[in-house]
Amino acid sequence: MTSPMKLAIAGCSGRMGLTLIKVALATKGMTLAIGSEKPGFDEAAFQAQLLAAGCPHLPITSDPDSLAKSADAVIDFTTPQATLEVARAVAKKSGIHIIGTTGFSEAQQEEIKRLASRARIVQAGNFSLGVAALEKLVSEAAAMLGDAYDIEIFEMHHKHKKDAPSGTALMLGRAAAEARKNPVLTLRVPQDNSPRKTGEIGLSYARGGDVVGIHSVTFAGPGEIIELKHQGFNREIYAAGALKAAHWARDKKPGLYSVRDVLASADNS
Repeated sequence: MTSPMKLAIAGCSGRMGLTLIKVALATKGMTLAIGSEKPGFDEAAFQAQLLAAGCPHLPITSDPDSLAKSADAVIDFTTPQATLEVARAVAKKSGIHIIGTTGFSEAQQEEIKRLASRARIVQAGNFSLGVAALEKLVSEAAAMLGDAYDIEIFEMHHKHKKDAPSGTALMLGRAAAEARKNPVLTLRVPQDNSPRKTGEIGLSYARGGDVVGIHSVTFAGPGEIIELKHQGFNREIYAAGALKAAHWARDKKPGLYSVRDVLASADNS
């Protein structure tokens, strides 16, 4: 019988951290081992939130090595720099790192790729099953319709989101660009008033309220438009996908994986 998987939650007191904790508590075969936060956070208030969620206590650390050593997998929806520190610690023990953090620079992303030679990393701009389906549909539509149809991507998130455009919007843009045999994603932002070039992919975004996530992709062609859209109503959809990825990675070799790899696997159950 397989033993329960011990989870570490990076940034455990944040919106996504608390959501991950609640979903983990309700997920069979998962157990919470430890969380991490920056020094000075209000641990007393956090432990009270934990108790209300049905978790009597959770050890907290600010040390990435302690976080990685205490669990089978680290779930991480924090910031690029914090995630890299955790990724280095996870690589030391050839562990599992589920990365939902977005906003990485090219250099930071290259380091994640290097660390994946020693760790099992599943990285995604969005862990929702619906968004994974949207990405596939965007790829298929972009290939089928060709350059005669201009592509516009729009995304909206809550007012506290720090990176823009979202990792999901960029993921959708890359899917469209690759489907059209263009390895370079050329984004056209709203401020650009020059005539549109063939092959450019437009991208716009908005921030406001407590919007969890809205992403739409419009294909505008001669005499018609096609719109593909996903709207997330709660963060549980992302947490459930991240936990599924952690379970999936348990028996995998070191490497950098995506949600598509998780969904395509024969043992995806």
